Amino acid sequence: MPSDKILGIKKETVKEIKDKFQNSSAIIFVDYRGLSVAELTNIRKKLREFQSDIKIYKNTLTKIALNDLGIRLDDEHFEGPNAIAFATDLVQPLKILNDYARKNELLKLKIGIIDGIVSDKKALERIAHLPSREMLLAMVASGLMGVVRDLAICLKLVAEKKEQ
Repeated sequence: MPSDKILGIKKETVKEIKDKFQNSSAIIFVDYRGLSVAELTNIRKKLREFQSDIKIYKNTLTKIALNDLGIRLDDEHFEGPNAIAFATDLVQPLKILNDYARKNELLKLKIGIIDGIVSDKKALERIAHLPSREMLLAMVASGLMGVVRDLAICLKLVAEKKEQ
């Protein structure tokens, strides 16, 4: 039977995990088996640029936190060591992890929870290939500018026709 001190530490860890899950838009589980501390530190450093973090928790404590939050994941996702990336931005941290996984076969995307929806590895990879928010806004702005330009040309032609 664990001591009260150890139980207190575990309860505090479960509370921390629940808080991170509730305050994150995207949660990505990765298998990091075989990565060096330097490689994991490099990933953590890149993620921090986008207000994201990657943490390693015991699978049993993660399961308890998820059950408390009403999120059910299959036991297969808790086989082996897991690192969990917590992000507020939906796309950019996932791009970082996906790019790193493509370059280094030791890092493997497992599953993610995006805005409360459980997403498998294929869905995560599709999301990782989306353009960034800024790029999407630039695309929309470009499309709107084209419409405004076409309208201006049309109005100019109508004005010239009336002058004749």
